[in-house]
Amino acid sequence: MPKPSFPFNKKKGLAKLKGFSGIELLLVWVFLNLMIKLLTFILAESALEPLPKKLWKHPIVKRHSAKREKSPEFLLLDRSYHHSVMKSLKGNEKRGRPDIVHFALLEALSSPLNKERLLQVYVHTVNDHVITVDPQVRLPKNYSRFVGLMEQLFEFGKIPPTRSPLLILTHETLQSLFQRIKPTFVLAFTRKGLLRTLEEAVVKISHEEKPVVMIGGFPHGHFSNKSLKLADEMVSIDVEMLETWTVTSRVIYEYERAISLPKKRLSGSVI
Repeated sequence: MPKPSFPFNKKKGLAKLKGFSGIELLLVWVFLNLMIKLLTFILAESALEPLPKKLWKHPIVKRHSAKREKSPEFLLLDRSYHHSVMKSLKGNEKRGRPDIVHFALLEALSSPLNKERLLQVYVHTVNDHVITVDPQVRLPKNYSRFVGLMEQLFEFGKIPPTRSPLLILTHETLQSLFQRIKPTFVLAFTRKGLLRTLEEAVVKISHEEKPVVMIGGFPHGHFSNKSLKLADEMVSIDVEMLETWTVTSRVIYEYERAISLPKKRLSGSVI
């Protein structure tokens, strides 16, 4: 759960609240924090994974491995380098795009919602790994450094490996993750969903106790039926396919609007 913040800053809010007792201020603080619910954001079936073992001996992979000075088992599958050898992989059209995860995470973690500790992000991968993302983590904006970080995560299971981790990798299905976080409502964004405006979709979940939004972290195709069965509602917010990072930024901003976060931040009612 996010750490609650006192709703009035020292420069603005407290000056307006002279005459209120300590208990009255505490009750206001509790009320406002109860009104604002943590949003859980899941990037599901994401195209993020180590190189499959069946590709390790391919000449293209060997050349890439030598250039990176890393064993193939510690490299990420990346269509930019491995496109021609990925054709033998099952569901290859949804795999090998770590950049999608990179862009989406940068959008989510830099949002005001996350700065207020009102966002919890998980990355579920195509091979059923789950990355738990600490809201305070600062991911590299450079893609090559991000790839190196993810390779380290798959190797050691946590980042940083020797201190309190900001990224934790577990082998876990999406269903198992839901059982752990116990959402009260799961909203999936998919072209298979009912056409809704983003505002209509997000206003509904803003009233939930433990809302979860699920967005695909893959370039093409659809969620598996197994994943879709976990959603309480499926919505499509545009007549065309939108990029993952575009949906990510728009959903988070719309949720911020639904809970009046921009106004609260500008008025100093949250810190």
